[in-house]
Amino acid sequence: MIPRIFIVDDEAPARARLSTLLSDIVAECPHYLVGEAAHAQAALEGIAATAPDLVLLDVQMPGMTGLQLAERLIASPRAGEPPLIIFVTAYDDYALNAFEVQAFDYLVKPVRAARLAQAIARASRVRRTPQAAHAASAEAAISAALPRQHFAVQERGRMSLVPMTEVLYLKAELKYVTLRTKSKEYLIEDSLVSIEEELAAHFVRVHRNALVARNAIIGVERGIYIPDGEGDADKPQEVWQVILRDIDHRLPISRRQWAVIKALVR
Repeated sequence: MIPRIFIVDDEAPARARLSTLLSDIVAECPHYLVGEAAHAQAALEGIAATAPDLVLLDVQMPGMTGLQLAERLIASPRAGEPPLIIFVTAYDDYALNAFEVQAFDYLVKPVRAARLAQAIARASRVRRTPQAAHAASAEAAISAALPRQHFAVQERGRMSLVPMTEVLYLKAELKYVTLRTKSKEYLIEDSLVSIEEELAAHFVRVHRNALVARNAIIGVERGIYIPDGEGDADKPQEVWQVILRDIDHRLPISRRQWAVIKALVR
């Protein structure tokens, strides 16, 4: 499916910049630009008239903010599904608020063409088939049941959000916790204890220094583990290890947690 896109930004140069970026990526990321608006009321009317699949929306606007507009679009009755919302803003401190109103993605200006193309491509996959849309709705429903849907991470001086569904495990190392996805590692400042208390329905402890996403566990196996201790404590040990989807890395299972993990994989 080729997505229909609507731009909402109160600054004309920002709308022009987005329009130019869309033109630059149209070959690799086909789409239709069906309209644009400078404020929320014009956006509501334009979106109702053009029925876009995707809205590129600024946060800070006079009158009704982008967050308030997103709430209206999600709640407003219309034929079919509401448009997916991608916030495009110069402010990175509204990211958590954006996902609370079911934003699909959050881009910080200046937006790179490759990042915009990636977001649109992901949105197109969600909209492509009824089955994909149903799966996305089911995932959103599961995520909505959790206390939060994303982890905020700092990377090269900028904050970004990692979806909960992409996290495979979290491991305590020194003063930080390493968050691991299929393709990358991030450092976060949350403690394992606080994450476990808040997200026990999503993560299970496998060892004193590691939590694993329950839906990432695909099996267990015997293996050799070298602890991080000193002296005799760092000698190789034969232990049960958890096997995770998408990565080859194994995490040791403590004797205390073995019964819990074994029950999950049966």
